[in-house]
Amino acid sequence: MQLKDLSELSGVTAASVKFYLREGLLPAGEAVHATRAEYSLRHVERLGLIQALRRIVGLNIQEIRGLLRMADDGAPRLALLAAVQRVVLKLDAARTGGEAGTGASDAVVHLRNWPDYPSDARNALNAHLELMHSLGIEVTDEVLDTYSKAMDDVARFDIAATTTPESVDELILTAAIGMHMHSQLLLRLLALAQASHAIRRYAGDTSGAAAP
Repeated sequence: MQLKDLSELSGVTAASVKFYLREGLLPAGEAVHATRAEYSLRHVERLGLIQALRRIVGLNIQEIRGLLRMADDGAPRLALLAAVQRVVLKLDAARTGGEAGTGASDAVVHLRNWPDYPSDARNALNAHLELMHSLGIEVTDEVLDTYSKAMDDVARFDIAATTTPESVDELILTAAIGMHMHSQLLLRLLALAQASHAIRRYAGDTSGAAAP
């Protein structure tokens, strides 16, 4: 198919297609002659991935380029999924503290019998626990046990329900949207649960705030 056909089939404007080609997000088509190239359904799939990562997940061009470069270079799927998690959940932004193995997250890893293995997720947890400690916010063993057990149950369910697509682009799409939308779902469910417990506790309290 030509550029016009690719634009119509994908729903992406010709100008955007040319932009993605220049930015290296979309592989070049097969050259027919100096001013014409042929595109395939592979290009349609890639355009769908780019649009979803931008519009649904909110990634920028640089973040998308990094993921697609890994995919096109044949990175192992575990490394690719770790990169997706890093950019979708903004783990780099949270990683201003200790690295894995410093002890901050060791208790959680051992408590839940998770693999004692370095990861961006573990580094981000270390950094967050250190930040809470610096602010005087106590994170007790009971808190770690309760929170990590809930997340372990959620993660086990997520992984068990996840299929492994043949297409690497489909793998990125499924993982990125799943991580983004499910993390938002968790936050909203937590907000509803907290609101519900507060209502149970304080709904009958008519004393109000103390007068100044």
